[in-house]
Amino acid sequence: SLQVLTTGLAMSDKDLISVDYEVFGKVQGVFFRKYTQAEGKKRGLVGWVQNTKDGTVQGQLQGPSSKVSAMQEWLRTTGSPKSQITKAEFRNEKTIESLDHTDFRVIRP
Repeated sequence: SLQVLTTGLAMSDKDLISVDYEVFGKVQGVFFRKYTQAEGKKRGLVGWVQNTKDGTVQGQLQGPSSKVSAMQEWLRTTGSPKSQITKAEFRNEKTIESLDHTDFRVIRP
């Protein structure tokens, strides 16, 4: 039964998911976008990140579900060294057939 479990996890890990995120707190002027881009690339994810007029950082993550989950946790708890995250919100999580992005970009206003 252990083998079945392992196979099940491996199968679900191949699912590509897309999720939009917004991070609140002291997240602008602390290199949050640069660190998010580097972290996303390191984890093999694609997507984008940008500052908003409201002082938050928002973007989209796409990749294997387990990697996206780990990145969501990073956005919720870690961020850049000087950031102070109060909360992270995730919306529009869905399974996708293929990636909409080829890399992880910082979008500047």
